[in-house]
Amino acid sequence: MRATRSVVIATLVASLMTPLTAHAAPADGVYYLQSVTTGLNAGVSGTSVLQRRPKGDEDRQQWTLAGRTLREGAQCLGRQGDQAVMSSCDSADAQWDVLPDGDRHRLKVPGADRYLIAAGTDQVRIGTGADLWYLTPVSPRRVPVPPEGERRLDQVTFLTAHNAYANGVDGGFAPPFVNLAPNQARGIEQQLGDGVRGFQLDVHQTPDGAILCHNSCTFVSRPVALWVDVRRIVDFLERNPTEFVTIFLEDYVPAAVLRAELARVDGLAALLFRPDQAGVRTNGWPTLDALRATNKRLMIFTDHGRSGDSPQRDTFGVMYQSEWTVENYWSMGSGLGTSDWSCASRWSTPLTRTEPGFRPLFVMNHFRDVPITATATTDNGKLADRARRFCEPAARKTPTYLAVDHYHLGNPMAAVAALSGERFEP
Repeated sequence: MRATRSVVIATLVASLMTPLTAHAAPADGVYYLQSVTTGLNAGVSGTSVLQRRPKGDEDRQQWTLAGRTLREGAQCLGRQGDQAVMSSCDSADAQWDVLPDGDRHRLKVPGADRYLIAAGTDQVRIGTGADLWYLTPVSPRRVPVPPEGERRLDQVTFLTAHNAYANGVDGGFAPPFVNLAPNQARGIEQQLGDGVRGFQLDVHQTPDGAILCHNSCTFVSRPVALWVDVRRIVDFLERNPTEFVTIFLEDYVPAAVLRAELARVDGLAALLFRPDQAGVRTNGWPTLDALRATNKRLMIFTDHGRSGDSPQRDTFGVMYQSEWTVENYWSMGSGLGTSDWSCASRWSTPLTRTEPGFRPLFVMNHFRDVPITATATTDNGKLADRARRFCEPAARKTPTYLAVDHYHLGNPMAAVAALSGERFEP
């Protein structure tokens, strides 16, 4: 998947400035201090306090709350004029009133109408904005999930194949030199048989219709049409009435072309789950048993923007992904060498985005720029560790979708099982 996407968010956090409510002060302990507005963590650089991509225990982002101070190393979060700085923990400038507001907090300067703020700059500052912060425990509670059928969609974790079509088995997906580095090594039907339940597909327009290709369909031999892989998935679901599958489209075709392409798949409409029609924003995500009972067991997302789209894609059952999910930045780095395990949103809203009564599903990307098999094997073996130490605290939720290259290497299904057994509880 590529880094740039046209994303329109209808609603940011609607309750950023809600009145203070009566909640107990946070208990002493070790926390991440995360801006509700930006989704970035307060981290230490020398004597400065900066906004940084959430990076677990590797980037001086863990703060020990003790009464009215927040310590990192030998010093505490303090103030110098309009800047947040590191100062002596004995200093009056290191004292804060920590004011709860639901599950968020405002950090207030004692005796003054001034607060810790993070809006729009790298530097964490002091001002009158009264920004909200999450104090997310470094060692959170993890709670067991209900029995399998009683789990809501946001209580399940699905193995997801990044660029599932780019497998070299079902057909060509790129010019010959790119075909040398496929993202997957098994075709869509075997992926389904192996337990893959999320499929990231790039779709481009050609004279032949909507075709699955990487970046461009020029010079691709034996290209595969989108409807062919959707047909494979629908056939699988019709044979397996308890399964649920999600398709993620990186979508470069006009809406009318996409609609015509999907209309070629008999039985698709009967299987489509429409969260907009199911009242998810009011009632929450349905359980697996509820989806099975209604036979709504296939959800399709597009990364295309809603603004100006005609016809609107959700009128024919393709949901605008940015309205229903959050997703971390797509790349962990090049195909070789060290990787970047930080976990920040790839979009303009933070991974922690919520609405009253509604929690978006979390797509966790875990792959490199180039899908080298040895690297993917190592990375996939560390999937659960990255999720627990980096991405769960960054999103304040457990991933619903774990997207990897070469899913058959490094046993990422073990991470799926581990994360499905218990969920992050901030």
